[in-house]
Amino acid sequence: MTTEHNRLNGNMYDILKTLGAATVYEAQGATGAIDAGIKPIARGMKIAGPALTVEMRPGDNLMIHYALLQAKKGDVLVINCQGFIEAGVWGDVLTSQAQFIGLAGLVVNGAVRDSDAIIDAGFPVFSRGISIKGTGKHQPGKVNETVVIGDCIIHPGDIIVGDSDGLVVIDKHSVSDVIELAKTREEKETHYKEKINHGATTAELMGLNPVFKYLNLE
Repeated sequence: MTTEHNRLNGNMYDILKTLGAATVYEAQGATGAIDAGIKPIARGMKIAGPALTVEMRPGDNLMIHYALLQAKKGDVLVINCQGFIEAGVWGDVLTSQAQFIGLAGLVVNGAVRDSDAIIDAGFPVFSRGISIKGTGKHQPGKVNETVVIGDCIIHPGDIIVGDSDGLVVIDKHSVSDVIELAKTREEKETHYKEKINHGATTAELMGLNPVFKYLNLE
């Protein structure tokens, strides 16, 4: 992979973070939202990057250590441990490893611990919960295979975008198209806000008056 290609990808991820998860979700037809129960552990955290997926058993984080041996700079580690939140599968030591590698962030359908240290380190983590309990390191799992979180299917290499609103996944083959659609939506909303500042109403801009009439809300 060339340096130029890496730079262009980096620009693409910066654009996605600026556009935001909600705009991306709407732009791709209101699809790809990852379970709303998984949120950043601190406001202001943002991620965008290709998914390195991990499927593992609840209460055991052996496969995370194995996955980090394969991780590359810019990856978003996506861990599915079935929503189990009674054990923190990720902490400050793994955060140090992730930052040394250059990971873009972590998404875990489960829990983390050492949350203050993670926040202080500035590493973006999206988690279902936080738990003081630790894990074992004995059980097998899968790395870089398709995972399902809620009703969302995430393939290795699909693009994850996250911010304070939540998380969305973009099919890796559709990223350029989604970015253009998201930019168009962003421009439309900017236009709406300009119109509102000159006296227009949201009902007018969104064509809602016929709906009000149909529902006898006039």
